[in-house]
Amino acid sequence: MSKKIRLRALFALLAAAALAVGIAACGGGDDNSSTTSAQAGLIQSNPDNGKVTVTVGSKNFTEEYILGEIDAQALQAAGYKVKKQLNLGSETIALKALKAGQISGYPEYTSTALESFFGAKPQDVPTDAQGAYQEAKSDFEKDGLTAFPPAPYSSANALGTLTSTANKLGVTTISDLSGKSQDLSLYGSPQCRARIDCLLGLQKDYGLQFKSFTPVDIGLRYTVLDKGQADLSILFTSDAQLAGAGATKYTLLTDDKHILTPGYPMFVTSQDVVDQAGPDLESTITEVQKNLDLQTIRELNARVDIDKQQPADVAHEYLKASGFVQ
Repeated sequence: MSKKIRLRALFALLAAAALAVGIAACGGGDDNSSTTSAQAGLIQSNPDNGKVTVTVGSKNFTEEYILGEIDAQALQAAGYKVKKQLNLGSETIALKALKAGQISGYPEYTSTALESFFGAKPQDVPTDAQGAYQEAKSDFEKDGLTAFPPAPYSSANALGTLTSTANKLGVTTISDLSGKSQDLSLYGSPQCRARIDCLLGLQKDYGLQFKSFTPVDIGLRYTVLDKGQADLSILFTSDAQLAGAGATKYTLLTDDKHILTPGYPMFVTSQDVVDQAGPDLESTITEVQKNLDLQTIRELNARVDIDKQQPADVAHEYLKASGFVQ
């Protein structure tokens, strides 16, 4: 897909997202409710923020790069001196960097925080954004950290297949695989085998056994489906390949037992950074993520993973299309 077509698609998605937020804002509540991104307009540079240096980090995959760039560029527009460390590695490495003061903050997912950092079982993680966020924020605060309100979309593991395969098998939910999975091959990340929100949960909670499970690099999860090497593959709900035509080419089976916990992205930082940076830090980050619904983040991911654009350019065009920067 050409850059112009994708840019038009992005503008259309953001217009729809802004309208949806606007309708929700008009549907009730008092007159002091938050405005939409479109209503808020350009980010205003505050001269006082120029005294503060903020180092934005991210983990090491496309969506994190994009989220990190959106946050970094928005904070720069607000007047902060911004540095970036956008390829830190896993969530454990990112959290360690935050606690050591090497970064000021980074985007993390509610489910990852609750399960990896605070020991929650997937079935005990709240599935609603506010419930998951409040629980994660409370746990972070015990360590002197904090988190800002999450974006409106969630990213989660998903059991996916070609739509043609789903139709052939007659399956729409994961439970529908009962009595069929033993004849099917499954591919997933190397970590999937030991994760309750991946292969382990499919075996334990759904009682599924597969003909084979093959570890695969994250970049090949769709390739193995397309080439017929895998019947099923562990995907992410926000994957680039699910944008546009991919929405009908692939089918994500409904997680009817709720073991694949949704993760809402939130900016995790320390209370010391918040105190030093002032209120523009949180208000800027929460404002620029309001248009990030699932369709939009899939489109942004597609522009990097499929169109081979740079995350910094994609983030800038998102901010520009949303009216935050010129």
